Amino acid sequence: MSKPIVAIVGRPNVGKSTLFNSLAGENISIVKDTPGVTRDRIYADVDWLNFHFTLIDTGGIEPESSDIILSQMREQAQIAIDTADVIIFITDVRQGLVDSDAKVADMLRRSAKPVVLAVNKVDNFDKYMMDVYEFYNLGIGDPMPISAASKLGIGDLLDVVTQYFDKESLKEEEDDIPHIAIVGKPNVGKSSIVNKLLGQNRVIVSDVAGTTRDAIDTSVIWNKREYIFIDTAGLRRKNKIREELERYSIIRTVTAVERADVVIVVIDAQEGVTEQDAKIAGIAHERGKGIIIAVNKWDAIEKDDKTIYKYTNKVREVLAYMPYAELMFISAETGQRLPKLFETIDMVLENQTLRVQTGVLNEIMTEAVALQQPPSDKGKRLKLYYITQVSVKPPTFVIFVNDKELMHFSYTRYLENRIRDAFGFRGTSLKFIIRERKNKE
Repeated sequence: MSKPIVAIVGRPNVGKSTLFNSLAGENISIVKDTPGVTRDRIYADVDWLNFHFTLIDTGGIEPESSDIILSQMREQAQIAIDTADVIIFITDVRQGLVDSDAKVADMLRRSAKPVVLAVNKVDNFDKYMMDVYEFYNLGIGDPMPISAASKLGIGDLLDVVTQYFDKESLKEEEDDIPHIAIVGKPNVGKSSIVNKLLGQNRVIVSDVAGTTRDAIDTSVIWNKREYIFIDTAGLRRKNKIREELERYSIIRTVTAVERADVVIVVIDAQEGVTEQDAKIAGIAHERGKGIIIAVNKWDAIEKDDKTIYKYTNKVREVLAYMPYAELMFISAETGQRLPKLFETIDMVLENQTLRVQTGVLNEIMTEAVALQQPPSDKGKRLKLYYITQVSVKPPTFVIFVNDKELMHFSYTRYLENRIRDAFGFRGTSLKFIIRERKNKE
């Protein structure tokens, strides 16, 4: 099951980032009264009633601007439009209907995607409603009056947006075929890895056109087991204007990761692990996926007896928030260690679905508490009553305590390490939910 994608688009300075922050519940986008501040698509996971979706904020669209930055932002917005299931087209009641709005509306009409028209900055419905009606002239549906800053009309807007979600696709589907997303910055060798796997006398079942997510799903059989590889490497730089590669990879990464069981984060060995690699890996980490870090082009590195040790330390240092991730050094060019990739995928998949009996978990917890006393505050000490595993993908545990305010992050990490010592869980994050119970009864 993958979350629907909702993109917020419009010309600059109509309040897209303010609306994004209102829906996301925190100030993620930079909000400044200057056109062109939001130059990158930014995403957030949003819940509304029983719906869960990914929201994309975009830079403003200036349909005919020759300015380099604005043209970049126009390209970003087009990618967001291509990726989205539903589009929120936001306009400004104070500025009124302008020529650029009509051109953006034409752009959205060609996308053939559902569009919800929001007229922003309507802080007083009685005062501005007559001006809202002007936006019917766009011919793109009923204009919905909202105020992103005051959070007026937001619920009605989301009710209309969620009506366009494909309810069938939102249902959990049982699919035994593991989905493997290959993500990373452009030009690190993601497609080369898939191509090399396909070229090694494996059976290609099918090339499935990339659904609405604009990726290519390739079915591969290895040792009589089928795998679906999701390659996110479809976008290439066309010219020097697109130097800042981060903008063109994040949304494809998010949508591919949502659909995957295991995520292979590809790093260029010659370039080394970068901050952008950490951001991309963080998307998979936040969503609790199985993770393999594949350092590609390893054949091109001059080595001595300490090279792999130094490189491992550097990767672990930059990706310190995910020490559980499996690390491999490969070469798509020569095929070095690619057969071992499938063994590692199988191992991570097994750990993602591993269940531990409640009795065993409580024995581990009791021993851990005896070895390291739980924290206390103002004379009150944390008591741990009970632990049980409630789900997989990722393995999720509920711990019942007397006061969850006393459950410091470091003690949760300590318990996680004890569980990992016993069961490994290599390649997968573990999720812990702390619940309060006044007493054991």
